[in-house]
Amino acid sequence: MTLRKMMLKKTRMMIGFLTMILQEIKQNRGMQAKQGKHENFESRWGVRSLNSGKSLEMNKGRFGKRKGRNALYMRNTGSFHNTSKFLATTGSSAGDAKEKDVGISSKTKYHRLIEELDLDEGCFALLDYLSGFGLKDSHFIQMYERHMPSLQINVVSAQERLEFLLSVGVKCRDIRKMIMRQPQILEYTVENNLKSHVAFLAGLDIPDSKIGQIITATPSLFSYSVENSLKPTVRYLLEEVGIQKSDLSKVVQLSPQILVQRIDSSWNTRLKFLAKELGAPRDSIVKMVTKHPQLLHYSIEDGLLPRINFLRSIGLRNADILKVLTSLAQVLSLSLEKNLKPKYMYLINELRNEVHSLTKYPMYLSLSLDQRIRPRHRFLVSLKKAPKGPFPLSSFVPTDEHFCQQWAGTSLDKYLDFRQKLLLRDFAKKYER
Repeated sequence: MTLRKMMLKKTRMMIGFLTMILQEIKQNRGMQAKQGKHENFESRWGVRSLNSGKSLEMNKGRFGKRKGRNALYMRNTGSFHNTSKFLATTGSSAGDAKEKDVGISSKTKYHRLIEELDLDEGCFALLDYLSGFGLKDSHFIQMYERHMPSLQINVVSAQERLEFLLSVGVKCRDIRKMIMRQPQILEYTVENNLKSHVAFLAGLDIPDSKIGQIITATPSLFSYSVENSLKPTVRYLLEEVGIQKSDLSKVVQLSPQILVQRIDSSWNTRLKFLAKELGAPRDSIVKMVTKHPQLLHYSIEDGLLPRINFLRSIGLRNADILKVLTSLAQVLSLSLEKNLKPKYMYLINELRNEVHSLTKYPMYLSLSLDQRIRPRHRFLVSLKKAPKGPFPLSSFVPTDEHFCQQWAGTSLDKYLDFRQKLLLRDFAKKYER
């Protein structure tokens, strides 16, 4: 563990301890403190996450059927682990008495579901299996309401499909979220659907280690035809939008949703808006989309326009705004009240700098005010090494190590200790309010 990580961990522990003390103080004053607890998914269910960096050998049977349906196969380690007690025993013979006991137990376990939903006992095996991924009665009810056939899948088929998804990098802890977003995924067969869609992603030069993340982020991908929908979308991005083929993989990784949304409509609308509002040339807009494809999903009225108007209100001209957005399109996703406005006020009131410095250092707007901007500024002030006049935004760009060497002329330990105390002090002040 690096020194920086150790210091951050120590800071979080101290903040947690301070929070507990302040809560006790407020309780003594008659204020009721809210408590919450978090459960560790993996320790609770005994299911280990799979490595996302699987070797995907498309032409060497990498998605072939594997033996042993009662276990999830881990390609990298060669080890197996059970996903539920039920599946661990499905392949073994059991006496009639034991089967009867299991049936009675399942009826008791799923009593609420039997009462609320029109489920028969044939669903119990699937419910037991999915419970191993953290799904509960409330989740099954949602699945039933959204797509009832998903609960009528044969448990062996469901296991085969989820095993395949785990083998290409989907994390065990993400299975529940993925099923809740797209319960139909349990119906998609490996041979006729899952394999072809994973092969499609691999054909876009998506790294093997990222395929699972893309599937988790956009499980609805499997509901779209590769030939009639996904490939035409890719052609549109390349030929109509103008994204370079070498950038396509990066664009999809940044925003997988781009593959399953109406790009033609969103692109033309935003192209016309930015061209009219800022006088932006097409090339500049393509650069924005390439760096931040989420731009295609933002609302114009509630997202793009309010942020452009804010930049105008602080004194930036259209040409300046275009320069900032071309360099850092993420500005269009930042909160006005919690991000852009506080950083602007700190720039003017504390750093004594000019708003036009943002055109040279637009990344200032993307940096954390509490974790980087304020600590570095105050640290140099405390050392009496803050430059006279406007505080240079370039001091916020380098890493902590380089900042200490180039600007502070002191050790990293000393800066991290200063920042930790500052964060605790600021946290205590906010909590008291």
